[in-house]
Amino acid sequence: MIKLLADSTCDLSDEILAKYEIGVAPLIVTIENKSYEDRVDIQPDEFYGMLEALPEFPTTAMPSPATFMKLMEDAVEAGHDEILCICMSSGTSGSYQSAVLGKEYFEEAHPDSPVKIHIVDSRSMSHGSGWLLMKSAQMREAGATFEELVAFNEAYKMKVKHFLSVDDLDHLIKSGRISNAGAIIGKLLMVKPIMSMKDGKGAVVAKERGTRKVLKHYTEQFVKRCDRDITNFIIIGYTSDQKIAENLKAKIEAETDFDGEIYLMQMGVSVGTHVGLGAISMFFVEK
Repeated sequence: MIKLLADSTCDLSDEILAKYEIGVAPLIVTIENKSYEDRVDIQPDEFYGMLEALPEFPTTAMPSPATFMKLMEDAVEAGHDEILCICMSSGTSGSYQSAVLGKEYFEEAHPDSPVKIHIVDSRSMSHGSGWLLMKSAQMREAGATFEELVAFNEAYKMKVKHFLSVDDLDHLIKSGRISNAGAIIGKLLMVKPIMSMKDGKGAVVAKERGTRKVLKHYTEQFVKRCDRDITNFIIIGYTSDQKIAENLKAKIEAETDFDGEIYLMQMGVSVGTHVGLGAISMFFVEK
């Protein structure tokens, strides 16, 4: 039996995590010198409600190797003999390396265990790794083998297309994702940067003036780039404003012939720490 594991930056909804029995190692978020486990001790809406009033910028830390090891041991105890763990890009977080160490600790503690474990560096952020997890879960349900899941993830992880635009540029400045000068100009002109992934790290790939043009950009790029043979669902992510996500979903339904599922999912606390309020994202596999 195949068990799927992740870190909490996958940002999948509680319903999806429960449906596919995906185990999650939470990142640690520190707010005013108090530490919380992402989506365990603090929920997204609670976090976004307090974000603007915080005097200090929150920080995040990766899950420990021991946390990943415990998830692996729990999976084996539950009867699983194959474990696929999909983590946030190693270019933006230490979660992948922590999971690799967790696997090493497990193998040292259980040298005779026949369990197969593979750790995927998704080269993705947020629902990018979440997309791979959901696709893997669907393939597992359809009868795919462990080796087939490993091969799929390693073959397609660099093709998961990310689009992320933010409303609050200050958080990207403080987390080093955009230059101060660029952010100031963006604020003055009401320009919203659109980010994607390049070589496992976030990079600005376009700029649009206003949310309406951002959603137009997303929709047009989806039509041009989407691999319809692989993409049977889209994930639209948001932090504090679900209405924007609903508008993007409606636009895709009205202006494209995509007939797959479109999921709306809120970004968690650890991702929200870096992108701030009003963020909107979209994920699919490109050609």
